Amino acid sequence: SLEAAALWLEQTGCSLPLALDPQRKLYRTFGLGSSYAKVIQFDLMLRYSEFPVANRDFPDIAPRLLEDIYQMGGNFLLDDAGKVLLSHPCKTTVDRPSASDVVKVADAADALA
Repeated sequence: SLEAAALWLEQTGCSLPLALDPQRKLYRTFGLGSSYAKVIQFDLMLRYSEFPVANRDFPDIAPRLLEDIYQMGGNFLLDDAGKVLLSHPCKTTVDRPSASDVVKVADAADALA
């Protein structure tokens, strides 16, 4: 929702453009979905249980703004023409490409342009 997106932008301080996909058309196009089994894994729950000890907070999101808590994410890098340069559907909630890998892909695309 627009309200949840505004809250996320405020909490993260992100200044990049944010696209909303309420019907999840783009989400499905990128092959993403929901998975209880991938979100509720013991090793992930153990990692999250360490947050209070490390003095880390979970995002403060009102329950009414939560839609699909089992939604799997991903990281995608597109060029100005919409060509997909990097596609990384997450296998778990913490499966992400490294920032250096994303930068390498972006730099390689810039070198070809």
